[in-house]
Amino acid sequence: MENQNNVTEFVLLGLSINQELKIVCIIIFLFCYFAIFLGNFIIIITITFSHLNQQPMYYFLCHLSMMDLAYTSTVFPRLIRDLIAKEKTISFNCCMTQLFAGHFLAAVETCILVFMAFDRYVAICKPLYYMMIMNRQRCNTMVLMSWVVAFLHAIVQMFMVVRLPFCGPNQIDHYICDFKPLLNLVCADTHIAGILVIANSGMIVLTTFLVLVASYIVILYSLRNHSSEGRRKALSTCGSHVTVVVLFFVPCISTYIRPPSASKNDKEFSMFYTVVGPVLNPLIYTLRNSEMKNAMQKVWSKNIIFDKKDGF
Repeated sequence: MENQNNVTEFVLLGLSINQELKIVCIIIFLFCYFAIFLGNFIIIITITFSHLNQQPMYYFLCHLSMMDLAYTSTVFPRLIRDLIAKEKTISFNCCMTQLFAGHFLAAVETCILVFMAFDRYVAICKPLYYMMIMNRQRCNTMVLMSWVVAFLHAIVQMFMVVRLPFCGPNQIDHYICDFKPLLNLVCADTHIAGILVIANSGMIVLTTFLVLVASYIVILYSLRNHSSEGRRKALSTCGSHVTVVVLFFVPCISTYIRPPSASKNDKEFSMFYTVVGPVLNPLIYTLRNSEMKNAMQKVWSKNIIFDKKDGF
């Protein structure tokens, strides 16, 4: 069948919010976006200008913070703009760009979370080989691998959408352009496309989550041989990572493991990994991590002292 596309723009229906609550929601989302920007900026600066940059876990955390900043920047400006504007249209090309960017950045985050779990596994289960396994060259290779895998995932996702025929309704029942709500607008049989969504996104996040759970079960089992102080420190760093993993993966699984026809609560689930998770991540990695708090105190107190000296 020849691909027919008569749609040049879409209408994002956005969140189902009463007119009276829109101002409150705009203020909340602006505050959340500011908190995400400030929190991740502090983490990036702290790690970059401290000894933590030499440690693989914080090296990955720095990249995770950059991905969080970039990912939320593909969501929040549009979300806030649509709450203010009367017309919520988005061009076809911009929609595809947001789709690609969202899946690309989220996939990079997924890979980095996996590598952070691998780092904790090596540190706790194979401490004698840690520096040899987790050297900087290998860490750089892992980050590069994250970008390559994420690009392949996102380009496949976008290519599947671009080839679909859109010839009628153009209202997307969501606040972002995503594969599942777009499938509901296709004027053709989407059974195969729906299976590909579950395979390319749903099964990937589910499998990754199960692998992460298994890795932390192994880590917890290995901790029985450590001292009480070693267990406390390991559980502190691992606890932060587990919390972030749950906040990210559980809503993603709930969204993408179900068929496109069953997308009733997708917007609610999406709020967790597009809004709630990115807001809480900086707090989780700083307030629950004594090493991070000490580094922040040293880096920022040093900058304040230098600033005061420059002022005289």
